[in-house]
Amino acid sequence: MLFSKFKHFSKYALIAGTLVTTSYSLHENNYDINSLGIVRFTRAAATVLKIGATYKNELYGSGLEKGSPQYNKLKSEIHKKSAEKLLDLCCTNKGVYIKVGQHIATLDYILPSEFVKTMKILYSHAPKNDLKDVYKVLRQDLKKNPEEIFESFDPEPLGTASLAQVHKAVLKDGTCIAVKVQHPYVQGNAKVDLKTMEYLVKLMSFAFPEFKFQWLVDETKKNIPQELNFEQEGKNAEKIQSLFKNTEWLRVPKIIWDLTTPRVLTMEFVEGGQVNDLDYIKEQKIDPYDIIDKLGKLYSQMIFKHGFVHSDPHPGNILISKSERGDCNLTLLDHGLYAVLSDEFRLNYANFWLSILNRNRQTMKLHSKQLGIDGDLYGMFACMVTGRSWESINKGIVIDGVPSKGEMDFVKQNLSSILPQMSTVLDSVNRQMILIFKTNDLIRGIEHTLKTSKKMRAFKVMSECCVNSVYDQKKMNCSSNLEKLKIQLAQFWALLKLTVYYKYLQLTNFSIRLFV
Repeated sequence: MLFSKFKHFSKYALIAGTLVTTSYSLHENNYDINSLGIVRFTRAAATVLKIGATYKNELYGSGLEKGSPQYNKLKSEIHKKSAEKLLDLCCTNKGVYIKVGQHIATLDYILPSEFVKTMKILYSHAPKNDLKDVYKVLRQDLKKNPEEIFESFDPEPLGTASLAQVHKAVLKDGTCIAVKVQHPYVQGNAKVDLKTMEYLVKLMSFAFPEFKFQWLVDETKKNIPQELNFEQEGKNAEKIQSLFKNTEWLRVPKIIWDLTTPRVLTMEFVEGGQVNDLDYIKEQKIDPYDIIDKLGKLYSQMIFKHGFVHSDPHPGNILISKSERGDCNLTLLDHGLYAVLSDEFRLNYANFWLSILNRNRQTMKLHSKQLGIDGDLYGMFACMVTGRSWESINKGIVIDGVPSKGEMDFVKQNLSSILPQMSTVLDSVNRQMILIFKTNDLIRGIEHTLKTSKKMRAFKVMSECCVNSVYDQKKMNCSSNLEKLKIQLAQFWALLKLTVYYKYLQLTNFSIRLFV
C-alpha cells in the first residue's frame, strides 16, 4: 500500500518536475517551442534519418555502376541535397548546431565539397536575435538598463556568430566600443544539444562503421563550455596581447572589465577590413604578401614558440588596416577558443614538420607515432597536415609550390576511397592536433583567397620556428655551458642554411635538402 502510494507520488512528481522545467525553459526563451530539448532532438533525429534514407534509396538503390559518370553526377546532387537539409537543421536549432556546421565547413580534407561549400554560408549568415533579446541579456548581466550605460547602441549587429552577436556602441563618456552579447537560448540548450549530437554520431557510426566521428563530438563537448564563458575569452585576449606585446603590427582590442560578464564581453572598437576583403585591400593599397607573411609569423609563433593557439582564424576574426608605418596591421578578434599545446607536443610537431620538409620517411613515421599515428597511416597524416598529395610531399612541397589542378582533381576523384583512412587518423591522433588541423585549413583558405600560395615565405617562417623550437628544447636540457654553446652554434648554422636555401629556391628550380 505504502509502496503503491510512493509509486503514484513519484510518477506525479516526475510529471510536475517535467512541466516546471519545460515552463521555465519556455519562459527563458520567450516561449519559443524550438527551445525544448525534445523538439530539438526529434528534429535532429528526423533530419539524420532523412539524409540516411536519401543515400540508401536514391544513390545506393539507383542501380548505377559505382564510379561511372552518371553515378558521380547523382552522388554530387545527393550530397548537395543532404547538405541543404543539414543546413536547415543548423539554422533552425541554432546555437551549438551552427558551431558544428561551421566546423564542418572547415573539413574540406575529409568531407565532400558540396557539404563544405553549403556550410560555409553559416560564417556570414548566422541567425541573429532581435534587439529586445540582446537588451534582455544586458539587463540580466549588467544589472542596469542599457540606456543608463550607453549613449548609443547600434541595433544592427556588426556580425553574428553561432553563440553570440556583436554590436557597436558608444559609452556615456564618448568611448566607441564593441559589445559581444551571447544568444539567450545558447546556455539552456547546449547540454541537450551536445548529448543529442553524441547519440546521432553513434547512430551514424553504427550505420557506417568505416567512418569515425566521435572525435568531433569529443572536441565540441570540450570546446563549447570554454566558448560560452566570455570572461575566459577576455583573459585569453589579454594573454595573447601579453605574449605578443613587442609585435607592433598586432592589435588585440582592450577588454572593458566592468562591462564584462560570462555572457557579455565589452571591448574597444577597432576599425579595419576583413582579411579576405580584396576590394578593401586594393583600396587601402595593402600588400597581400605582407598580410600572409605576418599571419604566418603570428601562427607559427603561437604553435611552435608559445603553445597557445587562436583556433578560430576564419576571415571574420582577422581584420587588416593600413598602419602609419606604411605596412599593414592585423587585429585578432574572438578569443573564445585556444588550443593549449604541451612542450612535448610542440617538439614532436616541429620535428614532424621538419621531417616533411626534409622528405625523410623514416623520421616522418617516428614523429607521427609520437603524435598518435602508428603504422603506414603516417603518409595520410602528412598529407592532411600539409594539405598536399603524397607525391608532392615526396617531391618536396616547398619546391613543388602551390597544389596543381591535377593534384586537386586526383584528391577529389579518390576522396571516397581515402575517407576511411582520414577518419581513422582523426580518431587516433593526439587531441591537441584537432584544433591545429582546423587552424591550418582556415589559414590555407585565406592564402588561397589572397592568391599568395605560390610564394614560399610561409614555409620559410614556419621552418625557422620549427628549427628554433627543436634547438630551444635541446638548450633547456643542456648540462654545461659548453654543450649549450655548441647547440647555439648548430642553431645559428641551421637558420643560416634555411635563409640560403630559400633564397636559392627563389632563383632556381633545383632541389637541396635541409639538414638539422
